[in-house]
Amino acid sequence: MSAAKLRLGVLVSGRGTNLQAILDGCSDGRIPAEVAVVVSNRPGVPALDRARRHGVPALTVSHASYGKWPLCRAAYERDLVRALTEYGVGLVVCAGYDRLAGETLIEAFRGRMINIHPSLLPSFPGLHAQADALAYGAKVTGATVFFVDESLDGGPIIVQEAVPVEEGDTVESLAARILVVEHRLLPRAITLIAQGRTVLEGRRVRILDRSGGASQCVGQ
Repeated sequence: MSAAKLRLGVLVSGRGTNLQAILDGCSDGRIPAEVAVVVSNRPGVPALDRARRHGVPALTVSHASYGKWPLCRAAYERDLVRALTEYGVGLVVCAGYDRLAGETLIEAFRGRMINIHPSLLPSFPGLHAQADALAYGAKVTGATVFFVDESLDGGPIIVQEAVPVEEGDTVESLAARILVVEHRLLPRAITLIAQGRTVLEGRRVRILDRSGGASQCVGQ
């Protein structure tokens, strides 16, 4: 009997291009997991349509309906956790989710929730990573997948990949090239977790090779 696949709960807020990369990877077998549910905090976003086209339950738990943010965060996250739990989610994937996770959500899925950020963390955390990299004059930026904790984009890093900053780059052109990397980096991180190849040791994430030994190349 084959082992049950890791069940993913994907949190979204917008277009859902990273969600699409996950859905495609799960469908063609590159990611040994299944998307159990997609949840958006914003109604009517394209990401929900992407989920429905793949036959995946698509839910809206609108943060705006709970009151003033962040005062309403705990109540909102209690319902969010309830929805994820009802679908048997083993790993929460933030894929373009625009809320900073609070204590309720983090405690329910500590060590089982990941996010992707468009920079080489710890450089340029926050909402304007591409603009910040350009303003700073960085020659290299990239994308990072990390385990979510209470910090702002500061959780333990799973995988990273560099993206050169080109002469004449705008925020839009740089963001577009980073997004291409995100579409392969996030599925890679999910695959590593689904294969049981990530070991969280404090701030360090060790990546095991297929034989169970530590891998020497974790960022490609």
